[in-house]
Amino acid sequence: MTLGILGGGLTGLTLADRYGEGCEVLEGDGACGGLCRTVTRDGFSYDHGGHILFSRDRETLDYLLEALADNKVRYRRNNRIWFKGRFVKYPFENDLAALPREDVYECLYHFLTRSYPEPKNFREWCYSRFGKGIAERYLIPYNEKIWNIDPARLGLEWVAGRVPEPPLEDILKSALWIETEGYTHQLYFHYPRKGGIEALVRAIEGRVKAVEKNFLARTVRRMGGAWIVSDGRREKEYDRLVSTIPLPDLLGAMDDVPPLVQAAARGLRYNSLICVMVAFPAAKPSDKFAVYFPQPHLKFHRVCFYDYFGESCAPPGMSSAVAEITVNEGDGTCEMTDGELVEHVIAGLEGEGFLRRGDVCASDVSRRKYAYVVNDRQYSKNLGIVRGFVRERGIVICGRFAEWEYLNMDACVRHAMDCAAALKESGA
Repeated sequence: MTLGILGGGLTGLTLADRYGEGCEVLEGDGACGGLCRTVTRDGFSYDHGGHILFSRDRETLDYLLEALADNKVRYRRNNRIWFKGRFVKYPFENDLAALPREDVYECLYHFLTRSYPEPKNFREWCYSRFGKGIAERYLIPYNEKIWNIDPARLGLEWVAGRVPEPPLEDILKSALWIETEGYTHQLYFHYPRKGGIEALVRAIEGRVKAVEKNFLARTVRRMGGAWIVSDGRREKEYDRLVSTIPLPDLLGAMDDVPPLVQAAARGLRYNSLICVMVAFPAAKPSDKFAVYFPQPHLKFHRVCFYDYFGESCAPPGMSSAVAEITVNEGDGTCEMTDGELVEHVIAGLEGEGFLRRGDVCASDVSRRKYAYVVNDRQYSKNLGIVRGFVRERGIVICGRFAEWEYLNMDACVRHAMDCAAALKESGA
């Protein structure tokens, strides 16, 4: 039995590694990695998004760390939220005492007195679980930026486990300067010592025997009991097929897709990501990796400082700030030129006191079409139709954009490990 795996991102490579003999990965790009790619420009390195390695799942975390071998460093989270000219510890509700006193009162009062009906969308959920003070100061403006959509149009399928509800005791402690931590599963994390997050991909790829790059699946069809995958010039034949590529791309390669399925696929919402790197001198490395910006006038929602990881990401005496901007085609921001985006980031960070324009010595812009799955109110209906069609055809789907779920890196790896085990057990 031979197994074809569409897509050589983290999911596809992990699946192939765990499956072993008898499989082949087809990657449309010239290099594997998908979202787990590292860009190097003028001596500065950064990733497509602020990737770090953590997990509640010990087996998954062990797999990732074992793949990196000695090429890893353990860190303690020191991320911050930039609010009214001051740093607030992440997550916001665990550092209320750092806010101006009137904000502390508003956040605490509305949390203790909140009384809302059961929420039907994410905006209502923010008010219901956190109260008006925290919701309006941080949760709603930040999520409006990262999702690029009114939170009232977001469903609730994705919330459980991703936005933990704060215990009363933590809220009280944080308002009274008593140290407390939220999102404790992220409190400690690992990152490659060198090579950026792409070092993880390269390590796993090195254990996979059959990887065909520059093979973009343009047609996928069933013929005589076999799967035929073509890039327009070459054909590959497999007994079984797993897709880790985005669902819309898979459907675009399949024939006889019913109009109902095509319409549902068009309704699957996603966000693209633009990363803007600006480099400047720094007296010492940043003590924070990520800073979150809920301010509506700034297009970026998060800035990662890669000198936090040392000289493998930035030359000595230099810092690089990588601003992440969520976009959609037609929203105006997506259509901005690289120069305009760099100018916006420099102006924004200068206005907030993070750098001086004259100090910026290098910049870079990278764009990724698929970055975030958006769980809008029609998510479940549309996804059910598309998934049902693909599975009826006999194609297994695995990974963030193949399953169309907002999965973190560790969840993608977990799903790949489970998928490989199920395929081997079934004899595929």
